[in-house]
Amino acid sequence: MASREETVSKLRGTPEGLASVEDVQAMLAADPKLKCVVCYARISFDGRAKDAHGVEDQHREMADTARRFGWLVVYRYTDNDKSASKEEVIREDFEQLLRDLAAGHTPEGYPIHGVMAVNDDRLYRRPGDWERYLRAFTSQEGRVYHDSNGLQDLYAEGFEIKGLLGVAMSLAETRKKQRRARNSHRNRALRGKSVSAWRPFGWEDDKITLRPREAEAVRKAVRDIIAGASIFEIIRQWQDAEFRTSRGNYFQHQTAKQLLTNPRLCGYRAIKGEIVRDGDDEPVIGEWEPIITPEEWFAVTATLRSRHPEAGIPRGKLVHKYLLTGILRCGNTLPDGSICNNKMVGTKANSWLTYEHVYVCKKTPNGGCWGTSKRGDKTDRHVQDLVIAKLEAQAATRAEAIPDWENEEALTTATQSRKELERHWQEGRINDETFFRNLPAIEERIKKLQAEQAEHLAKKAAAQAIGPDIARTFYSKTLRQRRELIQSALHAVIAVSGGKGNKPFNVELLTPVWRSSE
Repeated sequence: MASREETVSKLRGTPEGLASVEDVQAMLAADPKLKCVVCYARISFDGRAKDAHGVEDQHREMADTARRFGWLVVYRYTDNDKSASKEEVIREDFEQLLRDLAAGHTPEGYPIHGVMAVNDDRLYRRPGDWERYLRAFTSQEGRVYHDSNGLQDLYAEGFEIKGLLGVAMSLAETRKKQRRARNSHRNRALRGKSVSAWRPFGWEDDKITLRPREAEAVRKAVRDIIAGASIFEIIRQWQDAEFRTSRGNYFQHQTAKQLLTNPRLCGYRAIKGEIVRDGDDEPVIGEWEPIITPEEWFAVTATLRSRHPEAGIPRGKLVHKYLLTGILRCGNTLPDGSICNNKMVGTKANSWLTYEHVYVCKKTPNGGCWGTSKRGDKTDRHVQDLVIAKLEAQAATRAEAIPDWENEEALTTATQSRKELERHWQEGRINDETFFRNLPAIEERIKKLQAEQAEHLAKKAAAQAIGPDIARTFYSKTLRQRRELIQSALHAVIAVSGGKGNKPFNVELLTPVWRSSE
């Protein structure tokens, strides 16, 4: 089966089997009534199949009509999956059609005596396009035009106005359909109905029931992101597990990020980035089963946003190969009595050693003193054990230490104020000027409080995400997640040299600098 690109390519240009330009010129000389016509096909949405069947059907219909009239199709123009009502959309084949009409012939030299389309709105939907098309079409006399209304005389007096009226009606109908679609979409959202065009990843085909294996993968990914994992690590895990999007593609960074920040995961709906709320400003709960809690959704969204406001990529952070690179600092005393304090880096150990990596202070040209080196595996194990013990001691009280949000009552009051203002306006007790003068300040207050509420829920969920069973799960986490946990517990680890020679590993030479409880 041909791909969409192959199908569209075959529907462009000179039809297969057409006689040469010279032979066509001879045919025209023998039969002056013969018309050489071009066909234009366009569709705004190629459908889920993405197989170009829409434009293919249009060209088939026009070819049948041309045969009935005895016309010769000498060129085909095709704009697939492109809107004619949006100014920002460029229709390359429509633009070429206008150039060829003005020139009087196709790029190969076939004369153009007429144009065919299954309907006039395939050609134009905006006044500017209609005027440009009419000007190019009538640049030469005697051309024919055929669409669903039959043969049309574009040269007739008053046809330009008739065409503009048709465009205006078409635009009005398009906007009416768009408005109905938006209203229907929002009304379904307010009723908590699922409006996904495709099966959302994590749910069955009914878009309501969870698909267990996918849902668990999403649940784990959300918790891993909160705990410090990157989207790229999640993508690698999903690729290893052979997970695909609902359209059958492997996950990319953007598709994974969109999935993990979609409020659908916790049962909420959003339209254009805004959570859909009911009359009491409470999020509308959908009819589908949620995968995670609202607190977890707020937390994962806040986590990704904090890494980079647009791309969700950690700002300025490198992907480290060794656990404690940059966390270990050299505690060597320099000749002037000061402490080196340079960040130590991990590096591959010499081949004759029994361990794989070491941490060293950088050489003097790079700002270090080259005076401290630590065995990598035992240093990693000791620091991780210290951090696990510290986190376990904090885990039981950390979530409880975050008090309830103190502005809950203020949000309720602001919401009630807006409802009262609207009620007074609707009852005619205040005029339009008073209503719209006071409304923005109240709405801004509500928006600010809702943002604070979301931030508080995110902090609560992030605190709970550490979990009580840290020792069991710590070593199963990714390198980046473990680094995040270590850095959440301490500022640095000061490493002091044990002296020259092959000395036993001494944990007393490693001093952690813990973060305060705040």
